[in-house]
Amino acid sequence: MFDILIKNAILIDGTGKIGYKADVAVTKNKISKIGNLKRAKGRAEIDATGKAVCPGFIDAHNHSDGYWRIFLDPQLPSLLYQGITTIIGGNCGTSIAPLASGKIIESIQKWADIKQVNVDWLSMGEFAEKMSSRKFSVNFGTLAGHGTLRRGVVLDEMRRLDRKELETMKKTLEKSLEEGAMGFSTGLAYSHEKAATWDELVEMLEITKKYNRVYSTHLRNEAQDIVLAVKEAIDLAKETDVNLQISHLKIMGEKNWPLMDEVLEKISSAHKEGVNINFDIYPYTQTGSVLYVFLPSWVAEGGKKMLLKRLKEKQLRERIIKEMKESAQYHYEDAIIAICPISKSIAKKRISEIAAAQEISVEEALINLLIASEGRVVTIVDCLSEENIKKAVRHPLSMIASDGAGYDISHKNSGELVHPRCFGTFPRVLRKYVREEKLLTFEEAVRKMTSLPAHKFGLENRGVVKKGYIADLIVFDPNKITDKATVENPYQYSEGISEVIVNGKFALRDSKLTGEMGGEFILG
Repeated sequence: MFDILIKNAILIDGTGKIGYKADVAVTKNKISKIGNLKRAKGRAEIDATGKAVCPGFIDAHNHSDGYWRIFLDPQLPSLLYQGITTIIGGNCGTSIAPLASGKIIESIQKWADIKQVNVDWLSMGEFAEKMSSRKFSVNFGTLAGHGTLRRGVVLDEMRRLDRKELETMKKTLEKSLEEGAMGFSTGLAYSHEKAATWDELVEMLEITKKYNRVYSTHLRNEAQDIVLAVKEAIDLAKETDVNLQISHLKIMGEKNWPLMDEVLEKISSAHKEGVNINFDIYPYTQTGSVLYVFLPSWVAEGGKKMLLKRLKEKQLRERIIKEMKESAQYHYEDAIIAICPISKSIAKKRISEIAAAQEISVEEALINLLIASEGRVVTIVDCLSEENIKKAVRHPLSMIASDGAGYDISHKNSGELVHPRCFGTFPRVLRKYVREEKLLTFEEAVRKMTSLPAHKFGLENRGVVKKGYIADLIVFDPNKITDKATVENPYQYSEGISEVIVNGKFALRDSKLTGEMGGEFILG
């Protein structure tokens, strides 16, 4: 007798192969048999008539670690209702291990109350040990973040590293990869990593390549200079032969949207030349950004203290406002406040509304918010092109990832407005771009959510429905799977997924949470 038997399903195995009718059996944590199993019995049986069974979705760009969700709500319901069974954290240069000292966590954690969690690790090995003893609903692995490593040697200084500092950072990365990090990530658009030189990055990537791990990068620029930023990433991959993943590919600002064709052509050409390159995409025209990104780049040089000091100086403030008005890269007046520690009542308001209420300019309102919150404001801005998203989703080298985190719907009581991608990314692709717009088949889309990220990040025995592989599986109704989350009301679970199985255990059954914590910490 099998532990779980899924009968009468259309099997979409994750490889891109056309789906076919099959039964799938699970014994312990493995897929034990696939085929016509009409006479077989299971301790738990699922009649999947009219439904599909496929591998659990792998979210290769998730921030449930950096937003502390994996500790505060380890069931991560919004991810389970999307069919996500594995997440990879440590993205955009920020990982919560390794830590040069316990104080470093205060510097890298911006959006969570770190007092709520006992940070009792330093090295990646200690982190892996602590996480392996914890319980959570999905599988979790992490990259080692460049920004975290850099702050470990220069703290809040933003400058080039000297040789001794670089060697220290290289040794820490090497040790982290030995101890289980799945790769190395950078956030080159962020203040502390902007100072990274070509040589610094090459030396770090040579170590990443030595361990045959992934290099995931938040590009240095995602607006007018995106072509140069993509070229930098590709040139680094050519120089080091590293496995390159471009994070949340997007182009911000309407006047920059036409650059997408050139960007995708550069990626395609690099692939043809032998570069191991992929990128991930989320299916929303809204981006979640820290508020200070709307300031001229020079304002943030030197870190948060210098940023706030400049904003408070009258002459510099006038210069900042003038430059913001002249550049007009984004419609920041339409930015919606998502997270602001100074007042719950500000959430969901547009900067233009705040400015009107105070009878000041939107630039002044933006600066006042940054000063009052000490820079800790997150916004949701509609500044991406739907047509570009379609081009990226269709591209053969793209995979789907949320760039979000896991939440319970009760989190809306916090007053925070999270991005709808936290609740709807994967079902949205299947509803909008597969069922309704037919840009992809279900088989093509599922491949972008399963075997492609599994292969990219070295997740052996996951991402495909195959005998002997780990039983991370979902059962869904292709005609009903849908996202519900919106910008105005993100706290709505996706629908249409009835079962989610993680390591052979039901996390979701009959569309209800079981409370089972079957996730594992995954080592690279």
